[in-house]
Amino acid sequence: MERIAEFEKVSFGQFETAWGDTFGKECCGGLKNIYSEIKLPERATSGSAGYDFFLTEDLLLAPGESIKIPTGIRVRMREGWVLLLFPRSGLGFKYRLQLNNTVGVIDSDYYNSDNEGHIFAKVTNDSNEGKTLNLKRNDSFMQGIFLPFGIAEGDHASAERNGGFGSTSKK
Repeated sequence: MERIAEFEKVSFGQFETAWGDTFGKECCGGLKNIYSEIKLPERATSGSAGYDFFLTEDLLLAPGESIKIPTGIRVRMREGWVLLLFPRSGLGFKYRLQLNNTVGVIDSDYYNSDNEGHIFAKVTNDSNEGKTLNLKRNDSFMQGIFLPFGIAEGDHASAERNGGFGSTSKK
C-alpha cells in the first residue's frame, strides 16, 4: 500500500473555537481534557479501506435531529488524492445516519486553509422507525477513504483555497 497522508490534531485554539460554535463555551470534564483525548482516525483491520473517525463527546440524536461535529482532526495528503467521508455503514443501516452533504470531500489543499483544515461532520438521524441514536465519546461514527483522482485535459485551475465549506466556489 502506498502511504499518502497523515492525520493530525488541529491546534487547541481552533478546536476551542469550533467547539464553542457547536456546544457553547461550557463543557463537561474540561475542554483541554477532551482535546488531549482526541483519537486520530484509524483502520479497524488490515483489510479495511476506511479510517474510522471518533466522537469527541457523547452524542444523543433523536429522529430528525442534526448536529455539526468538530472532530479536532486535519489531514495532510499528497496532491492528486482526496479523502471521502461517509457515515459508518452500520449506523446508516440501523439509524439512517446521514452526512448532510451526502459525502464529505476533503481536498489536499484544505490542510492549509484558515481553519487549519479542521474536518467537521454535520450528521442527521434520519430514522423512519423512531430510533434515537446514542453514541459515546470515542465511538466511531464516520469513515474516510483516500482515493486518487484525475483532472481534465485543458484544466487551468490556479486559485488557492482559503476557507472551508463552499470556499472553492468563492473567487
